Amino acid sequence: MQKGRHRSLGRTTAVVTQHQIVTHRAAIGFQKRSRLSVFKFKGHPLSTAPPSPAHQNPFRPPAAAAAFTPTPSRRTQNPPTLTVCSNMEIQDFSDDIDVKVKKYQRGEGADLEALKDKKLKGQLANREELFKKSANAAAKAEKWLMQTESGLLEPEGIEKTWRFSQQSIVQEVDVASRKNQFDIVLPDLGPYTIDYISSGRYMLTAGRKGHLAIMDLHTLKPVKDFQVRETVRDAVFLHNELFFAAAQKKYTYIYNRAGTELHCLKEHGAVRKLQFLKNHFLLSSINKSGHLHYQDITTGQIVGNYRTALGRSDVLQLNPYNSVVTSGHSGGTVSMWKPTTSTPLVKMLCHRGPVTAIAFHPNGHLMATAGMDKKIKIWDLRTYKTLQTLPGHAKTLSFSQKGLLAASTGSFTQILQTSDSENSQNYNRYMIHTMAKGYQINKILFRPYEDVLGIGHSSGFSSIIVPGSGEPNFDSWVANPFETVKERREKEVRVLLDKLPPESVMLDPTKVGTLRDVKRREKRTKAAAVAAAKNVAVKKKTKGRSKPSKVARKKQEGVEKVKRAFVEDEEGVKKKQKRIVEVSELPVALQPFVTKKGK
Repeated sequence: MQKGRHRSLGRTTAVVTQHQIVTHRAAIGFQKRSRLSVFKFKGHPLSTAPPSPAHQNPFRPPAAAAAFTPTPSRRTQNPPTLTVCSNMEIQDFSDDIDVKVKKYQRGEGADLEALKDKKLKGQLANREELFKKSANAAAKAEKWLMQTESGLLEPEGIEKTWRFSQQSIVQEVDVASRKNQFDIVLPDLGPYTIDYISSGRYMLTAGRKGHLAIMDLHTLKPVKDFQVRETVRDAVFLHNELFFAAAQKKYTYIYNRAGTELHCLKEHGAVRKLQFLKNHFLLSSINKSGHLHYQDITTGQIVGNYRTALGRSDVLQLNPYNSVVTSGHSGGTVSMWKPTTSTPLVKMLCHRGPVTAIAFHPNGHLMATAGMDKKIKIWDLRTYKTLQTLPGHAKTLSFSQKGLLAASTGSFTQILQTSDSENSQNYNRYMIHTMAKGYQINKILFRPYEDVLGIGHSSGFSSIIVPGSGEPNFDSWVANPFETVKERREKEVRVLLDKLPPESVMLDPTKVGTLRDVKRREKRTKAAAVAAAKNVAVKKKTKGRSKPSKVARKKQEGVEKVKRAFVEDEEGVKKKQKRIVEVSELPVALQPFVTKKGK
């Protein structure tokens, strides 16, 4: 009879005896509803009584050991047998993998049976096998490396998602998500505007009465808050959480995370709104007189200073797809700008009144605008046509990473969602939220990589939970909420090396790096040019200056001028050919140094 013994293999510790096989990893996996297998012990029912000390696994949690350890059997009984049983979850797992494999397949496979060439048939068979392996690898990578799935409110029966309150949602979510719902009341310093870093970890808040603060949302503790003692209209993060810009009463200032003033940008004037182009390191602003400024924060150079000439503007928004800055004006016009052009790329008449808010979908193809005409419009930027018009007024708009649209006015906020059908752009009501009475919302913004909507209002700032709004899986190469100091420094150097020039901003960024089509000029023959010169209409003049003889002389002068141009072109071609012959007679090493003067 073999005695019990312990084997330690990394994180897996097993107690092996003649009558039982208990694995810590299997117990934990079964407790977490593992989809791999279910372990059943025949002959001995599972007991909730604690096992004997002789067979106690030191690495097993007490609850798991009490729930999943079978009762030790006597020697006189038949020894239990271990059976691995498949269940419905295994089938669900295989079906899920099959669905993901179909997504990565490259169409239907080639019909190899009809081929007679054995060599070609073998090459195509090997290629199809490689395609199959790559699709399986991609599906497994998505399954195991992107395990988090986006959430969503799913009603049952006649329930409506927009009837769910924040209190009912908070009671159902986990502890980590529950802390994302908070309210910070600062009634003497508002209204507040907010901004998030690209990773969503840090939040910048700016009160109209001079209060600036950076908050770490993982620990819910302020990194730094200070008072500038003058009006602050807007504030944005720069390339990381170490620097931010604030549009104050008279000038725009740049601060570091410690609250130290680094620069005063007097060229921008009294700025109303700020935007930062992170791929180009450009700070964009529009002031109360309608002047648009672009300044490179790495060199301090003013890249562009343009007068919009469309009236006062309190709306400035950045398209994340192509880095085109869009401004809304008091005449209902929306204009799109790039740093190197003094005229707008696009001018659209969107509303019959002042534009109050603009927001862009993350894919860059949809734009939402709101105006004083009490309409919210969804635009397709590929055709510049209206897709949907919704009734209602909105002071601020925001798109989430998953395409939810939030609109807010007064103390009321509503979140809109597209219908379940694919490629549908019709937005319907998804959630609503009402602030406390008297709170006037100034700005709303979705937090990246979290199901959270930030709200800056007249009495502070708040955060509410919006299931399904954030991207569940982040790319640590692009935005890492858990990056260390060393990783942040390396990323800063990398993005500076990858900095794009201002000329690369355009409506269609896919054209960057392509060649412009050369328009071929049609060669004009000498006879056609002479005929065109003879048929030129001569302006009639008085006092004998339009005599037939003078008209004929002017036409003859035009014909001679055309002939002279053709003669000069022919002589230039002959001289060029002669020079090419002379250069070809020289040694190859001297040909690049031949100049026109030396011929």
